[in-house]
Amino acid sequence: MDHPLYTVALVIMYLAWILVLGPLYMQNRKPFQLKRTLIVYNALQVALSAYMFYEHLMAGWLNYYNLKCQPVDYSDGPMSKRMLNLCYVYYISKLTEFVDTVFFVLRKKTSQITWLHVYHHSLTPLETWVLVKFIAGGNATFPNILNNFVHVCMYFYYMMSALGPEYAKYLWWKKYMTELQIAQFVLCIVHTARALFSQQCQFSKFISAFLLLNASIFFCLFMNFYIQAYKKKGKGKQSNNQAAIITTDQRNYFMQQKKFIEMNNNNNNEEVIPVLKEKIY
Repeated sequence: MDHPLYTVALVIMYLAWILVLGPLYMQNRKPFQLKRTLIVYNALQVALSAYMFYEHLMAGWLNYYNLKCQPVDYSDGPMSKRMLNLCYVYYISKLTEFVDTVFFVLRKKTSQITWLHVYHHSLTPLETWVLVKFIAGGNATFPNILNNFVHVCMYFYYMMSALGPEYAKYLWWKKYMTELQIAQFVLCIVHTARALFSQQCQFSKFISAFLLLNASIFFCLFMNFYIQAYKKKGKGKQSNNQAAIITTDQRNYFMQQKKFIEMNNNNNNEEVIPVLKEKIY
C-alpha cells in the first residue's frame, strides 16, 4: 500500500491478458468448460461478499455511522481498525474479480467482455487502493456495503447459471438483477451529493466529487446496457409478434378467398386472383 504501482501493474497485466494474450492463447483452442471451477469460484465470491456486507454493518453502519454524513475515523480505536482491515479485504476482493474476465476468455465468451465490464474491473482496484490508503471509513464505505449486497445476489446468480441448463427456470430474475445494480448507483449518487453540498459535512469534498462522478458514470453505463439488453429486445419481439399476426391474417384471408374460388369453380373467373394478390401485398 506504499504506492499504487503494484495495483497499476496488476491492472495492466489484466488488460494485456484479456485484450491480447488471452485471445492469442485461445485462438486455435476449443473453449474450456470449467463447470466445477465456476461453481466453486462463484460460491466463494458469494461467501466473501456476504462476510464483507456483515463486517460493514458491524464496523459502523449498523451501530454509530450516520447516513447523512460520516467523517473518517483516523484514531487507533478497535472499530476504526476493524473498518480499515475490512477496506483492505474489499481491495483484495476487487483483484480476485479479475478472474471473471479470465474465465470469459478461456470459455471464448467474448460477447460478455463489454466496455462496461472492462471499465468496471480496471477502475475498481485503483479506487479501492485510494480507499485503503487515505479514506478507510466514513462516507466512502457506503458504496461498498451496497456493492457487497449486490454481489451476493450477482454471484449467486452466476453460481446457479453454472450448475447447468436444468437450473435455467430458476434464473428468471436476471432483469431485476440489473435493476438492482442501477438502484445501487442511484443511492450512491443521492448519498454522495448530500455530503458534497452540505456545509456541515466534514467528509472530503474532493473525494465526494470523485465518488459522485464515478457513480454517475456507472449509472449511465448500466442504464445504456439495460436499454440495449431489455427495452430494445422487448420492442423487437413486439414488432415480430405484430408481423406474425399480420402474416397470419393475410394467410387466412387468402385461404378464405381460395375456398370461395374453388366453390365457384364452374365460373373459373381468373380475374379474381390478381385482385387477391393486390389486397395481400
